[in-house]
Amino acid sequence: MEGSSQSGRERSENSRGLNSSGIVDRNSRFCYDSGFSDVNCLKDQQGRRTIGSSTSSKDVSLRHWLDNPERNVDALECLHIFTQIVEIVNLAHTQGIVVHNSSSGHMVQTLEANKNRQIEEKKHTFPMKQILHLETNWYNSPEEVDEAPSTCASDIYRLGVLLFELFCTFNSSDEKIATMSCLRHRVLPPQLLLKWPKEASFCLWLLHPEPSSRPKMGELLESEFLRTPRHDLEEREAAIELREKIDEQEILLEFLLLIQQRKQEAVENLQEIVSFVSSDIEEASKMQTTLKIKGGSSLERAKRLNSRRTDITEDDDSGSSGSRKRFRLGTGEESDGHQDESQKPERQIEYKGSILAKSSRLMKNFRKLETAYFMTRRRIVKTMDKPTSRRCQTSTECRSSGTATERSSLSNLSSKRGCKEDGEIGFINSYLEGLCKYFSFSKLEVKADLRQGDLLNSSNLVCSLGFDRDGEFFATAGVNKKIKVFEYNSILNADRDIHYPVVEMANRSKLSSICWNGYIKSQLASSNFEGVVQVWDVTRSQLFMEMREHLKRVWSVDFSVADPTMLASGSDDGSVKLWNINQGVSVGTIKTKANVCCVQFPVDSGRALAFGSADHKIYYYDLRNSKLPLCTLVGHNKTVSYVKFIDSTTLVSASTDNTIKLWDLSSCTSRVLDSPLQSYTGHMNVKNFVGLSVADGYIATGSETNEVVIYHKAFPMPALSFKFNSTDPLSGDEVDDSAQFISSVCWRGQSSTLVAANSMGNIKLLEMV
Repeated sequence: MEGSSQSGRERSENSRGLNSSGIVDRNSRFCYDSGFSDVNCLKDQQGRRTIGSSTSSKDVSLRHWLDNPERNVDALECLHIFTQIVEIVNLAHTQGIVVHNSSSGHMVQTLEANKNRQIEEKKHTFPMKQILHLETNWYNSPEEVDEAPSTCASDIYRLGVLLFELFCTFNSSDEKIATMSCLRHRVLPPQLLLKWPKEASFCLWLLHPEPSSRPKMGELLESEFLRTPRHDLEEREAAIELREKIDEQEILLEFLLLIQQRKQEAVENLQEIVSFVSSDIEEASKMQTTLKIKGGSSLERAKRLNSRRTDITEDDDSGSSGSRKRFRLGTGEESDGHQDESQKPERQIEYKGSILAKSSRLMKNFRKLETAYFMTRRRIVKTMDKPTSRRCQTSTECRSSGTATERSSLSNLSSKRGCKEDGEIGFINSYLEGLCKYFSFSKLEVKADLRQGDLLNSSNLVCSLGFDRDGEFFATAGVNKKIKVFEYNSILNADRDIHYPVVEMANRSKLSSICWNGYIKSQLASSNFEGVVQVWDVTRSQLFMEMREHLKRVWSVDFSVADPTMLASGSDDGSVKLWNINQGVSVGTIKTKANVCCVQFPVDSGRALAFGSADHKIYYYDLRNSKLPLCTLVGHNKTVSYVKFIDSTTLVSASTDNTIKLWDLSSCTSRVLDSPLQSYTGHMNVKNFVGLSVADGYIATGSETNEVVIYHKAFPMPALSFKFNSTDPLSGDEVDDSAQFISSVCWRGQSSTLVAANSMGNIKLLEMV
């Protein structure tokens, strides 16, 4: 029999049923040993439980599944597994193979089974070899115990043992060992006989001690015991398959509904956008039509006046030669009619060229302008919706209850529409103003270069610039320890190789900041690296006052415009000090936990103060109660280097986090404001103080790319920029030096002119044109 088994195995290597590794391809792969228990239990594609030799970590071996004390016995499931193994054994028998070989103990054994046994042996404290030995004994037929050769009837006996294990569960290993020992004598547990009588009877038939009394494989396959559940199993499989298809359709339906919901939300959002864009177009068209009507009437009056003047001119020239000439309006030059007509297209071309230039800039920045428009527009819509939210809710409730009259609904609608129209008109005017100012100038032009005699000095970095009250003089201060005052017009008009200051005042330490008094024209305050705050009389070139209360470097000083006797300073010692220049001592101190880098009074009040700190925050104080800040502005990621007030409630801050932010202090309902109105990016500022100045809605700043960058408060992208080039000391030519940066900027009042300096000490007067 052993020889026949060997020859059968050789014949089977080329068969499609059973291969040399003991794996049968029949809808799924199966692997088994003498006890049929080292196979893996898994689910096939239809969701039915099958057995196989998959090495996946998620698969469960049949032995592990059988020994699970919490396993619930499902008759159809157990019979399905049993039927599969019966078919495998039958396939082996038809090829002349007996599954179990008494001499080797195993006929077919896969590498996967060996791996599983090694893993199980590591996991269990009970010796795995002993368990395997017991299992082998349980599955050995009586004739094999008597050392008789294995036969097909021996495999039938093993099927009986497997059937018993499938329908019988055990709470412990000891209970199983005792029960399996009784099974050798065909003694079955009472609970099995009571719960599964038909299965118990069939099991006893397979476990008959006489091989000849056991059923043949053909009888086993054709038995009513296996045929009956097949129909039920097919029905269950069909139901499972149907359920899975329904689940798949539900998943698809849920996916499609989710897409529909999101697209619907996008449509509603787009409809809202189109709605207020359309209303803005309508409003802008109305305004344009009104202007055209006004312009048309003005043009008609101008034409009538022009024609009247032409008639007078023709009468005067009637006695002269036939070539008609008339004076060009506003000039003393003569021109004939043909020349005047020929110049009209030139003026039109120039006008169209201006429009095309603006259109080019508009298209270049279209995305950013669009983003700014929608951000501002949504903020306006939210502001308009807040007061009417309760009324709208009430209207909705009335409409749903049917108690509101048509008149009241129309009244609510019209009042709401009226509010929105007012808000929309305000928004259009505001946005148009910002757009016009953004496109009002096309470039920054150099009006004058300030040439100083000490350009070769390596310590020429200008830390601070400032114009006096009337814009007649501007001062520079920096690491050269000097305050230099220049006359604006003389720099602008004189073409000189070297410009000399009208006043020069020396200091013992490097200067960090200067500020002119907005009321006393000749008074200038400064701060230095030694922590000293000084007030100078520029007219006399003398030090007027010196205050030494800070413990470390003072970064910033600022005079109050509303109270010119009030001066503030911020220092690395973490304090802001308030000074009265009539007393010469500090009259108040605000302590913080971090270095103070900048201080600024509002333009219309001496009772409030804002300052920026190295802890990334801006603090706004009411000086009448300096214990706690009135508002803390949170949003920067690095040191706040500058703060400037645009108006009494709007503040601009710059930081080395590469951004400038616009804040609305009136929207600070709590003590923390973390939502800036606008964030400006386009310059580079990650480590140096590059300057900040505001005028008429324009924000000027420096950049570490050696550029001056101009923003308008309405839009987050630069409107203009100008790049400084270093001057070669030998040739005098300008060269690009990437190591340099803009160190300070300052507007000349509310004009379009500013002064800017870089880290080499180059100072230029620039104008927006």
